[in-house]
Amino acid sequence: MAKVSTVKYPQWSKLPIGGVWKEGSSTLYETVKNPYNEEVLAEIKLANKSDIDEAYNKAKEAQAKWAKVSAYEKASLLEKVAGLIEERRQEIVTMLVEESGSSIVKANVEVDASIGDTKEAAKYPFKMEGTIHSSLIPGKENRVYRNPIGVIGAITPWNWPFYLTIRVVAPAIATGNSIVLKADSQTPITGGLMIAKIFEDAGLPQGLINVIVADVNEIGDSMVDHPIPRVISFTGSTAAGKRIGAVAGQNLKKVALELGGNNVMIVLDDADVDQAVSAAAFGKFFHQGQICLSANRIMVDRKIYPAFVEKFKEVTSTIKVGNPAEDGNIIGPLINEKQVDRIVKFVEQSVSEGATVEIEGKVEGKLMSPFVLSNVTNDMAVAQNELFGPVAAIMPIDGEEEAIRIANASNFGLSGSVFSGSLERGIKVAHEIETGMIHVNDQTVNVEPNMPFGGEKLSGIGRYCGEEALEEFTTVKWMSVQNDPRQYPFS
Repeated sequence: MAKVSTVKYPQWSKLPIGGVWKEGSSTLYETVKNPYNEEVLAEIKLANKSDIDEAYNKAKEAQAKWAKVSAYEKASLLEKVAGLIEERRQEIVTMLVEESGSSIVKANVEVDASIGDTKEAAKYPFKMEGTIHSSLIPGKENRVYRNPIGVIGAITPWNWPFYLTIRVVAPAIATGNSIVLKADSQTPITGGLMIAKIFEDAGLPQGLINVIVADVNEIGDSMVDHPIPRVISFTGSTAAGKRIGAVAGQNLKKVALELGGNNVMIVLDDADVDQAVSAAAFGKFFHQGQICLSANRIMVDRKIYPAFVEKFKEVTSTIKVGNPAEDGNIIGPLINEKQVDRIVKFVEQSVSEGATVEIEGKVEGKLMSPFVLSNVTNDMAVAQNELFGPVAAIMPIDGEEEAIRIANASNFGLSGSVFSGSLERGIKVAHEIETGMIHVNDQTVNVEPNMPFGGEKLSGIGRYCGEEALEEFTTVKWMSVQNDPRQYPFS
């Protein structure tokens, strides 16, 4: 792609590699555009395999020194980062709106979540502790130390670019590692470059955060099969996650994979219909439905199904669609035309399979107003595929046993929710759903910095956030100390 002459943010044209902001070595360029109005935001000369090699080598060199820095210094730096994110909130929000099509509300939620995760990560340096254990052998003590794992390779997505990158970078740095990050080429500013600058301004030593923006056809598997990184973190599609997991496995690398979801929201016959409708509309249409946690299959007991559908239509009809930079607009553009075409095909296929169109959305370029389909069955396209768009698929069910059976028929298990007038009943059903996260009397889109985030089955491996994040970004070493001379049987 030829380089364009006019860009809105020329300061975001270079990549931080080895502590130096410079152009990539590829001959290719990436034009970063506003998905709503096609305004050119940045023009970036891409990185190639040589840049990735340099980044990993510089990261390894920097990490050896960073691992020895005191817990207090690491924690202080993370607190400074959290403060800078808050201080630069408006700048980050504006860029999220312009680069990813986020609404103002969604962009602020993303900033809040990023601050929360960064503050939680500031606690991790004090958890890199050793323990002493007894031994079967006289005069011996056993010590177990938690250590940094080394260099992390991370590949992050476009839908929540700032938060889903912070979610990896903050704990990796806090636990004494360095990181080479491949930001999605559709959102490289909020998904990498701004974050590297914030950490740099907070005082992070050079070389610990490196950002790659590249064409996957040019770099191939080099982010994953390079010999230096010992952990590969990936958030994205299940298909890509399988490929990354396979390549990493061939090289005996550890992986943390947060992949796709086909999340259920179950509304039982004793649920508060108004509250369930309000929750479902949020869980479905927040950020255009472009969230791995979105309510993909809304299952409602037949006893309350007609009332739910009518009220859901009423709420949906009030949701504003348009320029995400304007207050009040909830649904902005999808990230690209390919996503629009994919979703439209799923809707058309499902209608041909028997789904009823309650609200027929409109498509204008990348803008898609909400679709509401009723009488959906679990074998239809909108129920079998992660939609990642503003299409509500509402399925009638006959009781909780059918809901559990249909929910678990999926190969995915990321998030879910159960609505019931009885907390005991809701909790009982929630226990039966095969998923990494589930919420009783709430919708499916939830994240908290101190809670483990991750899925089961094809929705991924490992957990982010909370205490569990330590397991992903650290390793343990057993050291035994023989204080008294040991008597051996044949010496």
